Amino acid sequence: MCTYVTVTRTVEGSGKGAAGWFPVTDTSVYVDHPTHAPYGHTVNIDFLNPAAGPGSRVAVELTEESALALVEAIQAALAAAPAGLASREQPV
Repeated sequence: MCTYVTVTRTVEGSGKGAAGWFPVTDTSVYVDHPTHAPYGHTVNIDFLNPAAGPGSRVAVELTEESALALVEAIQAALAAAPAGLASREQPV
């Protein structure tokens, strides 16, 4: 069942596409039929920079279990790092 629910956020970071690295400014997350993964439905995550055109997009299609494991891994990595280490500030 498709929900047609898409959660979008403005983000700051970088992604690597076919043409190399590009600034990532947006992300969207939704549950839908995958384009490539061999499952009925997946959690789809797009990292993109709309201002840079369609080539500035990295797409991921994950099973529900894999998406939840990714959330847990991100939370664990951030919890293990010193506070503020993954902030925007440049290293000195």
